[in-house]
Amino acid sequence: MQRPHRLEDSRVGEWLQIHTSWRHEGDALVRNFTFKDFSEALGFVVRVGLLAEKRDHHPDIELGWGKARVLWTTHDAKGVTELDLALAEGTAALL
Repeated sequence: MQRPHRLEDSRVGEWLQIHTSWRHEGDALVRNFTFKDFSEALGFVVRVGLLAEKRDHHPDIELGWGKARVLWTTHDAKGVTELDLALAEGTAALL
């Protein structure tokens, strides 16, 4: 299986112009999500985890009371790949 390659910053920038809730921080796509309580945030994180398992590509997730922060990156590519873009879109679709 061929591993995804790191995208040029210009490609990531084009994607971010359309997906304005996401940011490019370092080598990752990052988005903060807010929820009414811990239970709702936890449910969202579980759904993100199930999405990640289906694609065998896993984000870094920070969970707190009423909030979650999701970071998509491809560590072996040392940056954002098309897979990260697709999974970030999938993450947003879980809301």
